[in-house]
Amino acid sequence: MGPKEFELAVPSGISQAKVEMLRGLYGTPVVLLTAGAGTRLRPLTGTVPKPLAPVVNRPVFGHLLDLVRTHGGAEVFANLHYLGHLIEQAYPAGNSGGVSITYRHETELLGTAGGVANFREAIGDRTFLVLSGDAFTDVDLSAFLASHRARGEVATVALTRARDVSQFGVVITDRNGRIEGFQEKPAPKDALSNLVNCGVYAFEPEIFDFIPSDTFVDFGHDVFPAFLAAGIPFYGWTIDGYWNDIGSIHEYARSNFDALLGLVRVEVDGCELRPFVRVGAQVKIGPNVEFTGPILIGDGCRIGAGAKLRGPLILGTTCEIGAGTVISGSIAWSGMNAGSGAALADCVVGHHVTIAPGVVAEPGSVIASHAVIADEAV
Repeated sequence: MGPKEFELAVPSGISQAKVEMLRGLYGTPVVLLTAGAGTRLRPLTGTVPKPLAPVVNRPVFGHLLDLVRTHGGAEVFANLHYLGHLIEQAYPAGNSGGVSITYRHETELLGTAGGVANFREAIGDRTFLVLSGDAFTDVDLSAFLASHRARGEVATVALTRARDVSQFGVVITDRNGRIEGFQEKPAPKDALSNLVNCGVYAFEPEIFDFIPSDTFVDFGHDVFPAFLAAGIPFYGWTIDGYWNDIGSIHEYARSNFDALLGLVRVEVDGCELRPFVRVGAQVKIGPNVEFTGPILIGDGCRIGAGAKLRGPLILGTTCEIGAGTVISGSIAWSGMNAGSGAALADCVVGHHVTIAPGVVAEPGSVIASHAVIADEAV
């Protein structure tokens, strides 16, 4: 049941583990789970699938492709369901920057394991990785895969330490990392561990023996408990890096601001206008604009005279900010038009939102894409 061997010469004095690390994901398929409806992110996901939600002005799907590419991966499979055609339009099947993408559309959701099983023929007898489409992470996939191969078991689950375990499924391991049990969102006082499932997995093809075809099957609720019941060993691997589940508005905003602050290794576009203020191409800034970083301003934005921009703040492409408008602690997707004298604090704003002059959006406001907020509204 162990991992397949590679015809790879190991130079004298270099361990096999080191060779596997250097090899990265070469030849290893990666499945991205991107079929979910993203209900916890509504109203933002009313017209946008969660994998296209931007983090520092780049869709989560794009960040995941970057991560795979960074570690030498070149073959990606992704399942689609909710607004899947928009994902395929943004990242067409075929080659994307050296990564081949293949999609499967699910007419009905098949679950995390069922969605992966759709690709069993394409994966064949190869070891493969699975990444959740709502995982924003810079996890070292090369080290993770090397650890999995060294264990020689059918499955390895990436884990991270959570501050609030009540929001996650807790994973219980022994001192060697073997998984011994689970707790689903326990109260902190009842938690037997602070390790939680990241939705990042390494599998041998034997995993398909545990996934019935064409039915809803979940790794956490079906496959892994079956392993425990049958005494099949599988392991956890605690990541040394950043991971966050962007499934809620709060965590989505947190991921954006963590990336803006450099707490996660991802690409952030733009050039530094001044310390902690990055701007994209063709940005026009009026006189007497006040900046308090960290701030990211996307391509083609226009900032009116006397506007006050206070970080952490992210403006997507082609946003227009009126004269004297004050925006702080917020994330705006592309095409927002905020009229003169408007005030937004700690908000998340979807694509192509119109905010009339004098509008006040109070902390915690979430505005769906294409909304129009009338004059002087609060």
